[in-house]
Amino acid sequence: MEMEMDIRALNELIQKESSFVDIINIEMGKVIVGQKHMVESLLIGLLSDGHILLEGVPGLAKTLAITSLAKIMDAKFSRIQFTPDLLPADLLGTMIYSQKKESFETRKGPIFANFILADEINRAPAKVQSALLEAMQERQVTLGDSTYKLPNPFLVLATQNPIEQEGTYPLPEAQVDRFMLKVVIDYPSKEEEKVILRAQIANTKPENQKVINPEDIIRAREIVRKVYVDEKIENYITDIVFASRYPSKYGLDKYKNLISFGGSPRASISMALAAKAYAFIKRRGYVIPEDVRAVCYDVMRHRIGLTYEAEAENIKSVDIISEILNTVEVP
Repeated sequence: MEMEMDIRALNELIQKESSFVDIINIEMGKVIVGQKHMVESLLIGLLSDGHILLEGVPGLAKTLAITSLAKIMDAKFSRIQFTPDLLPADLLGTMIYSQKKESFETRKGPIFANFILADEINRAPAKVQSALLEAMQERQVTLGDSTYKLPNPFLVLATQNPIEQEGTYPLPEAQVDRFMLKVVIDYPSKEEEKVILRAQIANTKPENQKVINPEDIIRAREIVRKVYVDEKIENYITDIVFASRYPSKYGLDKYKNLISFGGSPRASISMALAAKAYAFIKRRGYVIPEDVRAVCYDVMRHRIGLTYEAEAENIKSVDIISEILNTVEVP
């Protein structure tokens, strides 16, 4: 009974606190046509303090989405275009000798912002990628002898272009695992494309209004953490992740030779946090199996390793996730 009261109170709190989600959606809708899934994923990353890898061909409003979100939040934004000649210092900053003061001064790099857009992350060499990934993990940067904390909230959105392999450095699996979600963006529908076309021809570019502060997001994160996850839901999440590691135990023998490795414990943590954020967006104080299923693809797609056999048979990680969701018992 007490539990029911708690959940009811939590529900009421979330109804009140999550009202800004609608405001963000309205503001984003002014400049982004369609792409509901991408906007939702950005919100999930923001609310659960996780970084996002966006994959899609050029021109699908990946950059526009993140710049719009930064404007809506009145947050500091940095766009870093990754190139093969980029150095870690270009990202993190460096020590500069000041002749006037006769000492070294710290010059902070573009990483010191709330939102980082790492454009075409697979174009930069390993040294730069690892510098970014270390900053993502540690939330701090060391320059010279001093360590500097990165601002809060701190969200990295890395974009990856799937069509070019020439002159790119694919992210190693262990580093990709640091991204909470990998979101694959598709083309807009015919109707949406017409709306985009008309807006561009008419040259009517609506401006985003600042509607929330970074502090609002920090407060919302604390409430997202309170979203109730039942033990049955926890079991459901761990079953999904374990089925990606040991498919035979879940009656998925046909995938035994197709999966080289399954989701790490980070997958389970990310799925639980993303499901909580998704429930919050849907104005609920508790997680239901549909929330888990809604975030499962983005959490798992970059965490399942495929063998050469899978590639030869043209089986993608998404196919395996679908099969796992169809097989694992829903609570």
